[in-house]
Amino acid sequence: MPRWIVLQHVPWEGPGAIGAEAGSRGVSFDICRLDLGHLLPAPGEIAGLIVMGGPMGVYEADQHRFLAGECRLIAEVVRCGKPVLGVCLGAQLLAAALQARVYPGPAQEIGFGTVELTADARRDPVFGALPEQLPVFHWHGDTFDLPRSAVLLAKNLNSQQQAFRFGENAYGLQFHVEVDPETWDAWKPRLPQSAAVLTAQQLAQIQAVGKQLFTRFFDAVLRGARDLGSRPGLDYDNIGKLLEFAEGPDHK
Repeated sequence: MPRWIVLQHVPWEGPGAIGAEAGSRGVSFDICRLDLGHLLPAPGEIAGLIVMGGPMGVYEADQHRFLAGECRLIAEVVRCGKPVLGVCLGAQLLAAALQARVYPGPAQEIGFGTVELTADARRDPVFGALPEQLPVFHWHGDTFDLPRSAVLLAKNLNSQQQAFRFGENAYGLQFHVEVDPETWDAWKPRLPQSAAVLTAQQLAQIQAVGKQLFTRFFDAVLRGARDLGSRPGLDYDNIGKLLEFAEGPDHK
């Protein structure tokens, strides 16, 4: 039977609260550790895809050979209309899989912060009931252009692309709200000292947002949400053309 798959790139970037929410509703998933050489599943074996973060760049496929195949897989899963949730690097991979440019941002964004929802987010089945400003944790240096036909859902002064939706079931989050206490303990030794500070109140705020967001994500994709308001035409047939990325175009 097809199963949900978590694509994980480093030991400390696991699914956290996403996995907890999936488990709470009986959604079973397997973790594919790309950093350990695990083989990617075939698209037909996948019921849904969660793509986690990592320190590598989408454009570093020459150093991390799994990135090209991973990007191909994301494209195929999106083209099949199956659910995809990308977090941080995962959002950048989703953007690249939709033919958008991924490149180093003007500065790293690391630490506790906020993002602001867009007007389109108010009509979105996942973001629609969330507060206008969300407390989140940032940990990224790269950014990306908004993919064609995608809907921008969140932004801030540092990055215009903080969250987006493509079609009905594919979401990209540049920020982190999957942080639970175990995840935070794994992150702290790897963060710059100035960013490795998160109060109990801030962690609770992030967890509350994550709980809402992931609950609504699974609710929407598991019931096959259709009421998305105004939706641009989607060129699913051309998604496969992004597979040229695997041949090595420079996305910087």
